[in-house]
Amino acid sequence: MTVSKLPIVVEGLRKDYGDRSVLRGVDLEVGRGEVFSLLGPNGAGKTTTVEILEGYRAATAGFVRVLGFDPSTHPRELRQRTGVVLQECGFPAHLRVGEIVDTWRAYYPRPRALDELLDVVELREERSTLVRRLSGGQRRRLDFALALAGDPDLIFLDEPTTGFDPEARRRCWSAIENLRALGKTVLLTTHYLDEAEKLADRVAILSGGTIRAVGTVRELTRLAQAPTHISYRSAGGDRVTVETTDVRATLCSLLDSLGEVDELDVSPPTLEDTYLELVHQ
Repeated sequence: MTVSKLPIVVEGLRKDYGDRSVLRGVDLEVGRGEVFSLLGPNGAGKTTTVEILEGYRAATAGFVRVLGFDPSTHPRELRQRTGVVLQECGFPAHLRVGEIVDTWRAYYPRPRALDELLDVVELREERSTLVRRLSGGQRRRLDFALALAGDPDLIFLDEPTTGFDPEARRRCWSAIENLRALGKTVLLTTHYLDEAEKLADRVAILSGGTIRAVGTVRELTRLAQAPTHISYRSAGGDRVTVETTDVRATLCSLLDSLGEVDELDVSPPTLEDTYLELVHQ
């Protein structure tokens, strides 16, 4: 078993329901101060993994430590140092934003200052606004404020922008980047691959109850050998696209054979390309 000061250490994690195995030996480490994204198709075991880390579900087997604690024992010290943003939360509609955040702050021995919380989630101007008058995006950022009320070291974000319009998603992304600036560790689950690509320092791909790959987007791209797309306008005016895993050699060959080309565009693989390659291997 590993003894580590990392915020999250998981070794050989298994979760069985009768004769059905949901997690089949998951190994995972999350570094201090990083935004770490857990990706995978529906049924891959993401929610089960996160619920075990949060202490809401017991593992069948394996070693799990969160901030040095076994979450299955529900230690008070761990609850005081973690924040959780669930997919859906409810609020008393008759309260104002500042009132509800201040109420949450009272539950913790060393809460973050109210004004600082509102600044991090960009809700200072809505301090006196009734909760029922908030937009969906503003309610989600209020979720963030409540999760941060106790000034936690680790925050779990479960599908934080599901169903949001583009502007609301961008505002929530800004709030997550503010968490990184505060030195917080963030575990993010999302179905939006562009979101993970934008926000995550590292990504883990979970499929079939096991971790297929872990690393930065660049590292996963190399591992998956997802192709780069090179496109150009031919002499006849047609748009030509070539797929390659050896960009330099392909470009040299094209330029040697064609000479000058118009509207040359090189598009490296996205996280979505890489994800699909790895999930279907």
